[in-house]
Amino acid sequence: MCVDMKKCQYHGQCVIAAPDLFSFAEDGSLKWVETIDDSLRQQAEDAADVCPEQAITLEG
Repeated sequence: MCVDMKKCQYHGQCVIAAPDLFSFAEDGSLKWVETIDDSLRQQAEDAADVCPEQAITLEG
């Protein structure tokens, strides 16, 4: 999974949709799990779907 930080506007919809995969660091930067297994695939797809900027892409 990849987040295009040139597109990301920190809306936080990914954090709401997939809290096991996305979070905000103390400094406000976005953190995410880059390599996901099948058990988290649906959360990753949900996060990509709700991203207003379509900054999240799933690889594979």
